[in-house]
Amino acid sequence: ATKKTAGLTVKLVKSTIGSKKDQIATANALGLFKVGDTRVQPDNAATRGKLAKISHLVEVKEGK
Repeated sequence: ATKKTAGLTVKLVKSTIGSKKDQIATANALGLFKVGDTRVQPDNAATRGKLAKISHLVEVKEGK
C-alpha cells in the first residue's frame, strides 16, 4: 500500500491585481498565477506563514 502524504490544497479565489508586491510574489511562489489555480503544498510552518500573508486571496483545504 502506498502512503499518501498529507498536504494543503490551495486555490487562488481572488485576483492579485491591486495587491501589494510582496503578496503577489507570495502567491506566485506557491504556484498560483491565475484565479482558479490549484496547487498542493506541504503542510509545514513555511507554507502556513505564506498562506497567512495571502489568506484573503486563497481558499485552503486540509489534506487527509
